[in-house]
Amino acid sequence: MHDGDWSHSLAQRLFEQRVVVLTGRLDDMTANRVSAELMTLDAQGDDAVTLRIDCADGSLALALTLMDVIELLGVPVHALCMGQVGGAAVGVLSVCHHRASMPSTRCTWREPTTQFETSARAAEQWVQLRAEERRRFTERVAAAIGQAPAAVAEVFGRGIFMSAEEASDFGLIDEIRRSPSRG
Repeated sequence: MHDGDWSHSLAQRLFEQRVVVLTGRLDDMTANRVSAELMTLDAQGDDAVTLRIDCADGSLALALTLMDVIELLGVPVHALCMGQVGGAAVGVLSVCHHRASMPSTRCTWREPTTQFETSARAAEQWVQLRAEERRRFTERVAAAIGQAPAAVAEVFGRGIFMSAEEASDFGLIDEIRRSPSRG
């Protein structure tokens, strides 16, 4: 079996178990795939969908879109964080109906960076658009986790790293999953 066949087979098996994976950078392709998979599973049944997240960075605009999709679904979305959840992915996690994490998960509260070349006028318009996007994002995250928007904006502005326990204390994580004891 080739690597491509194996990964397609694995993705199909996860999809059949109502599991969607958000991994890597939240870019256009990833956001479109995750949205399509979530909407398809919503149309196929009433059982909850599990969204496994290991996503350290991405676009705030795409996160806001994915947050809209999750909030509009007719089925609950349960998140399971593995690895790192950062930047825009924090917003996606925040709107899930139940948010679980593995003990080693790290949450990175930082605004994604952007680089581009443009005219001064276009840059000024972009800065205004970005500030509005950041405001909407922090307000939605704050509402979802029960924090004041100013507290969420401060955490994002400072670029704080949180352990699973710290993220739980802050309200981002509902449950930290532990492995059963071996012995």
